[in-house]
Amino acid sequence: MATIYTQVASNNRKTWALVTAIFVLIIGLGFVFSQAYNAPGILIFAVILSLALNGVGYWYSDKIALAASGAEPVTKVEQPQLYRIVENLAITAGLPTPGVFVIQSQALNAFATGRDKEHASVAVTSGLLQAMDKDELEGVIAHELSHVGNRDILVSSLVVVLVGVISLLADFFLRISFFGGGRRDDRGNGGQVAIIFGMIGAILAPIAATLIQLAVSRRRESLADASGALLTRYPEGLARALEKIERSGAPLRTASSATAHLYIANPFKADVGDEKKTPFLVRIFSTHPPLEERIKALREMSL
Repeated sequence: MATIYTQVASNNRKTWALVTAIFVLIIGLGFVFSQAYNAPGILIFAVILSLALNGVGYWYSDKIALAASGAEPVTKVEQPQLYRIVENLAITAGLPTPGVFVIQSQALNAFATGRDKEHASVAVTSGLLQAMDKDELEGVIAHELSHVGNRDILVSSLVVVLVGVISLLADFFLRISFFGGGRRDDRGNGGQVAIIFGMIGAILAPIAATLIQLAVSRRRESLADASGALLTRYPEGLARALEKIERSGAPLRTASSATAHLYIANPFKADVGDEKKTPFLVRIFSTHPPLEERIKALREMSL
């Protein structure tokens, strides 16, 4: 039977393996394009672009996410129980108390953001505050603080930017191939073959990168479940909270595809509890693991 500690270790290994795979995709795609057009600078440009965009995402992603979700800061006077839970769990986790925000929505959801533990924020919906008891709310907050402690926001921002770089490179290559011609006539059959491989890579690489991005998001959610359970020493609290979220199914109207991966559950439509099994295509194109699987994993954990 998997323990909380083995869950954390396993998800960390798999997440960084997936991030490495995206880096390999960028290098591979840049190399193919460089060969196709006999321009080594393409690979260097790709790496520099990814680093530059990661810097922008690192500094401003939290402000963008909070503004886009309509989250408003609250004080200890306005939300005493929420604030007390956040403070107590932050102390237990060895983290500074993050900013506390509330989204006015009947949907049951929450997310954490921030480039590091000193600049973190936790946001919950008003519907979640109304629906959860103390143990369940603690489970949700522990999950979100685990994202902060595990540096998940940094990993998520990194992956999103890298996938964007791959898509930009692929789009640039395809446009040149169809409309510009490049140097394909200067290199004979070898150049033609490189062009063909480049076009295949330009079509398939963004798809592969997106699938990896979604896999990373699912792994980080599973890791936060395990870490949150370790923080509260009570996995049942988070399991019950996820059951309520599963039964609710109310969408969060302020969510977008750019921020969906941040939330504790799919903000567009929660998993349906009476489905026998999540279809394979739905699973691989989802930002979150199926709720029924997360609930089962939490209840199988032993301390």
